[in-house]
Amino acid sequence: MPLEMWSYREAVMLDPTANLEGFGVEATDGSIGKIDQETTAAGPGYLVVDTGPWIFGRQVIIPAGAISSVDLNDEIVYLDLTRDQVKDSPAYDAMDDMDSDYLDRLGTYYTPFFHR
Repeated sequence: MPLEMWSYREAVMLDPTANLEGFGVEATDGSIGKIDQETTAAGPGYLVVDTGPWIFGRQVIIPAGAISSVDLNDEIVYLDLTRDQVKDSPAYDAMDDMDSDYLDRLGTYYTPFFHR
């Protein structure tokens, strides 16, 4: 699985004190929800996005490398993924840990989108 998938792009690196929780999230073809949680700790960087009513209140994991830009003024995170690519991603359950099996499934799913 490509390392860049889990790493924030240099162009989108933020002040380490920046908090993206609550920011809106825009796919290339429309809104997908709001950030419920983010991680920048050692290891995989990702966002947990609450999709609200768009896909029945499901939460999805977005790898940090899918972020194309962040607008701090308007509190919007822009992705290099479409709404369908997000919608079809492996289900996330907050009660489960981000174990290696789940990370592998995410990697398998998202990898084709990082080889353009």
